[in-house]
Amino acid sequence: MAIDPDRVPLRAAHPTPLVFTAGAAVGVLGGMVGLGGAEFRLPLLIGLFGFAALSAVILNKAMSLVVVLVALPARMTAVPASELASHWPVAANLLAGSLVGAWAGASWAVRMRSTTLHRVLAGLMVLMALALVLAHTTVLGAPALPTAAQVPLGVAAGFGIGVVAAVMGVAGGELLIPTVVLLFGLGVKTAGSLSLLVSLPTMLVAFARYSRDGSFAVLGANLLFTLVMTAGSVAGAALGGLLLGVFPDLLLMPALAVILLVSAVKLARHD
Repeated sequence: MAIDPDRVPLRAAHPTPLVFTAGAAVGVLGGMVGLGGAEFRLPLLIGLFGFAALSAVILNKAMSLVVVLVALPARMTAVPASELASHWPVAANLLAGSLVGAWAGASWAVRMRSTTLHRVLAGLMVLMALALVLAHTTVLGAPALPTAAQVPLGVAAGFGIGVVAAVMGVAGGELLIPTVVLLFGLGVKTAGSLSLLVSLPTMLVAFARYSRDGSFAVLGANLLFTLVMTAGSVAGAALGGLLLGVFPDLLLMPALAVILLVSAVKLARHD
């Protein structure tokens, strides 16, 4: 497939310190709320560094994949693999929908016009802002649902999450964690680890679909940029983890939601 120059920019030339600092800032924001921060990275890739929407999504997906791979072993120390293994039906249930959703979402993204993708991304960022606030300011309680209802709802939820994660280039933890808690009645700590296990194969499927499109060339053209920003994101996430609890959720969550909403408005107006 030929590469569309309006969708894939030439190799970006940006100062390495700026790229690392931007990645670190994203990591800190994500680390403070226990997430990867890809939602905050996406508007920077488009607004600050000037990548086309689809190119930014692909770069964001690559960085999110690395962040999840780094985070997974660390989570295993908090939640043993034996405990997660006992909940494999939950992961399998969500994956049944998320893998299909990831392929479908990536397929839709590569076919969208750039202006349409900007508006879709803006809408999804509003969704992420709402999910962020609700998940961290509301006491989540699981309704008593029979297994016969949990399975189809899990597949449907997984599909939607897979679509969102693929289109935005994120891991989807903001949506996966409350889904696992609300639908399957598991604790937030266990849900966080399960979300990584579901996110990893889901992202790989989306990544495989993007690799079939000519726009995927942006990753090879900007490999150094990607590596530097990823390193910044990982370092920032570690620092953000240390800051966890320093800022009260009642102040932090609305502030982060406002950042996402402002970014959404800018994306919607982006030409």
